[in-house]
Amino acid sequence: MKSNLLNINKIFTDRIFRIPDYQRGYAWSERQLKDFWNDLTQLEDGKNHYVGVLTLEDVHQDIYENWIDDLWIIESKSFSPYYVVDGQQRLTTAIILIQAIIEINTKDKKINYITNKDIRKRFIFDSKGDESISGSYIFGYEKDNPSYEYLKKNIFLDASDDHLPDQDTIYTHKLEFAKKFFKDQLTKLDFNQIEKLLKKITQHFLFNIYSMSEDIDVYITFETMNNRGKPLSILELLKNRLIFLSTKLETDQHEKNKLRRSINEAWKTIYHNLGRNKLNPLDDDIFLLNHFFYYFGQDVFNEDENTSLRFRHRNLRAIYKDYLLENLFTIKNISSYVEASEEKIFSRSVDTSLIYDYVKSLKSSVETWFEILNPESSDFSKEEKDVLSRIYRLDPHPENEKFLILALVFFEKTKVKRERESLLLLIEKILFIRTLGDYQWNYIWNDDFYLEQSIDLASGKITTNGVLNEIEDMKNKFIHTKYYKLEIIKRFKSSGFYHWSAIRYFLYEYESYLKSQSKTKRAKLNWESLILGEDGDDFISIEHIYPQQPRLSCWTSKFKIYNAKERKAIKNSLGNLLPLSKPKNSSLGNKCFESKKSRENDTVGYVYGCYSENEVAQNEEWTAKEILYRGIKMVEFFESRWGIHFANNEEVLDFLGIPFVQKKEGIPLTKKKRLTSI
Repeated sequence: MKSNLLNINKIFTDRIFRIPDYQRGYAWSERQLKDFWNDLTQLEDGKNHYVGVLTLEDVHQDIYENWIDDLWIIESKSFSPYYVVDGQQRLTTAIILIQAIIEINTKDKKINYITNKDIRKRFIFDSKGDESISGSYIFGYEKDNPSYEYLKKNIFLDASDDHLPDQDTIYTHKLEFAKKFFKDQLTKLDFNQIEKLLKKITQHFLFNIYSMSEDIDVYITFETMNNRGKPLSILELLKNRLIFLSTKLETDQHEKNKLRRSINEAWKTIYHNLGRNKLNPLDDDIFLLNHFFYYFGQDVFNEDENTSLRFRHRNLRAIYKDYLLENLFTIKNISSYVEASEEKIFSRSVDTSLIYDYVKSLKSSVETWFEILNPESSDFSKEEKDVLSRIYRLDPHPENEKFLILALVFFEKTKVKRERESLLLLIEKILFIRTLGDYQWNYIWNDDFYLEQSIDLASGKITTNGVLNEIEDMKNKFIHTKYYKLEIIKRFKSSGFYHWSAIRYFLYEYESYLKSQSKTKRAKLNWESLILGEDGDDFISIEHIYPQQPRLSCWTSKFKIYNAKERKAIKNSLGNLLPLSKPKNSSLGNKCFESKKSRENDTVGYVYGCYSENEVAQNEEWTAKEILYRGIKMVEFFESRWGIHFANNEEVLDFLGIPFVQKKEGIPLTKKKRLTSI
């Protein structure tokens, strides 16, 4: 390698730069941008700052001859074309900042005696002439990269000749954020400060330039060098590795080219889907880990393994990285290398069809993965979307959950909506069940069980109906044990329902049930307003009808027969908790029940609220009896909705945590088991 220390002005003299297809896209986040900005603004005038290494690879003629838009600048102006092997994050950041400076300079004042047009010509885009419609980008991505069009249209603000649809990815989101970050910072500076900033970035930020010689393998160099900056994800490393192996396979050039295109297309699809939801971009390595179970699970966790899946899954991230990059996709597993090697080889060799089939599966699975995690943007049935929405209300951060591995495999294996919905309903029930106490955790939500089901389904050892039967049987065997019900009865009898992690979910589902029984069917309660109040208080949307601080005589007189411990249990019992259609605890507070129901000249009371509020408002008064009766009705819903049945009325009263109310109020119990007998 040859090296020099150069500033950006000199680096951009008679050169054009492209990010090759094996490189990741722009990955810097706010932390790296702030560091870059601080280095720049805190640099003393006239001083230099060492930015880091910029490693370049000469682009061979057989490649750049296909760069139709750039041939003129290479051949006529003798610009040298380079691939950026290392340092693209820093170089891209510098170019985005220069573009932001051009845009901030709306009056086109000369910056350091240079016009916006000349700055753009030197660093962004050079045209054949003032009247020409042709030109070349000095810095950019190769055309088949989705970031190419985004950089051109959204960062450099140029129109597209191809009229291609925007393809957002996690990398294009980063480009957008970086430009906004710099424009926000620049608006705080005066013109003199901006002039100094441009001088610093173009003349005093120094790169150590390395030009790679032909005897160095660029793909291996990429993996090594890119570990210095923001770490590469396993998915990013894997793309580079597969492209590298595609060049080493013993097949004709047409096959190699097709395989390389398929790899690039797969990764374009992957990053598009991982970044489609800007508000919730998906983690690339979590996706790859889940797909790893789907595609290679049988090979890794087979019956011949000496160590069990229970032991192995505790270090899954290390296992799947080693499997993909150290064991399977290596040069020694290519057929010709295998034959020449005396080492013990891996259990399967790598050829064109293996890589091709693998990337096709990745491409298909990432679309399914996105839709499962973003059901509102999917083509799923209304029933599937509804159940997925309920699942994510129970588990708002599901990406790491093992049930998603099973969901991914299941949805890839069957398009039958009824079967998919059945799986999701089972998952929702199990998620709910696991909120009821600690006893059932290891039994009902055993990661080994779900991983094994996923792997067996992927390999064909079990059918989708077989999976549904296995999960249903496991769930039923557990919830029908007396120990399970004793556990949840004990838990809620002692602590009540107010701090139950699923209280909002239960109340929202009960509200949906009441809505289904109504004549209007109009939604009156919004989930988002229920989970977070106006002031961000976690519990502002859960109302104690009999208040936590019942100082008024209208409350003290009705509950005077109960001691302090009993009153606390009554307050936190299920029948006394109410979801609010809007944050109005501050308005209702500790007021008497009559005022909470309705008041003159306002629409805050229960009669104007959601279906649950309307139900409560039908009562003439609110005493321990009403709390018990409403709690019993809610338990009936609990039983029918999640299939957990109590043996008798005594168990129900213990579950609600207020069996003493029945005794003190003299409410008779019949010998019938159904709750409506009370």
